[in-house]
Amino acid sequence: MPEIDVEEEITESLVVFAQVEPSDDEKERRASILRQSLKHIKWLANKRKLQNVVLHSFSHLGREIASPSSAESFLKELASRLRASDYQVWVTPFGYFCEWDLSVHGESLAKVWKEIH
Repeated sequence: MPEIDVEEEITESLVVFAQVEPSDDEKERRASILRQSLKHIKWLANKRKLQNVVLHSFSHLGREIASPSSAESFLKELASRLRASDYQVWVTPFGYFCEWDLSVHGESLAKVWKEIH
């Protein structure tokens, strides 16, 4: 992989650490998983009146992970659908480790975890 050196400041945003599993890519499940993911992300963003969303693939801690191409495809589709709903969306470089400097304002939603079936 080529080295990427990008630094960007994104404020007032929801940061989503997403894991895509092999079963999420099954044709009959993918549409449901995508719909539920969109609903949950929109709910979180709207709870804080945020229009900025950062999507980050976070698969290395899971016991079962989807193929890289499947996970990347899912995140791209998720980003596209969010943009179609008037959200500003950034997707971190896929397959790279990222360095984060995060600040959380007020009551934290950082502990929100949602497993979508």
